[in-house]
Amino acid sequence: MQYTRVLLIFIILLFRVPGALGQTFELGLAAGGSGYMGDLNQTDPLKISGISAGAYVKLNIDPYWAVGVHYTYGKIEANDAESKNSQFRDRNLNFKTALNELSLQVDFNFLHYFAGGGYKKFTPYIFTGIGGVFYNPIAVHHDREYTLRSFQTEGQSQPYRNYAFSIPYGVGVKLQIKNNLGMFSQIGYRTAHTDYMDDVSGRYPDPNVWVEDNYVAERKFLSDPSNSQYGAPGIQRGDFRKRDTYMFVGIGISYTFVSQKCYTF
Repeated sequence: MQYTRVLLIFIILLFRVPGALGQTFELGLAAGGSGYMGDLNQTDPLKISGISAGAYVKLNIDPYWAVGVHYTYGKIEANDAESKNSQFRDRNLNFKTALNELSLQVDFNFLHYFAGGGYKKFTPYIFTGIGGVFYNPIAVHHDREYTLRSFQTEGQSQPYRNYAFSIPYGVGVKLQIKNNLGMFSQIGYRTAHTDYMDDVSGRYPDPNVWVEDNYVAERKFLSDPSNSQYGAPGIQRGDFRKRDTYMFVGIGISYTFVSQKCYTF
């Protein structure tokens, strides 16, 4: 859980910044879609596979720079059976997972803007930061759900972690609606420090790697659910990239509280 502890330290420091009360304090809500790129979706960075929703609290340091704490919930999924690629259909893997992300993000506005003032009523912006995400991939076969990490489908000696460090980055547009009320739209990607968001990373294992127990038949099936014994031991299950990527896109509203102590931008 070291990533979570590091992120919490940054959050505490954010709200202990001297003079923070003299700047503009912003709350926001957003909703939209989510997607992912990884071993079951290797080529389409704009594919939406689920919903997303989030909230944030932000300090506008000046009309160009802002720093905030964001929480985002989303859902992603992919299914080889629905792929246009015949090799993927033969492989026959699938997964779905909820995402719970907490991040510290920095915005840069290209124009002199914030919803409580500023010379411009809109601005494009970019953002980046650091974060952590919790995930737990599930597969569905014959109307039954399987929590994949507990089955060690690639012959791991123990289940992989269900959380990972992530790097958010993206672009958006902000628009002042009225007084302190704003609206924004953005698309943001996250590079996750894991290749197991979809339970696929390495190679098909030797079936003898698993201890004979009550679950060994399910492990073998979940590792290779194809009808043609697609996954011979040692064959790559997915692509060779070592990081999965997920994405949130949507629109939102914000409200900016301008302190009486705030200097004029």
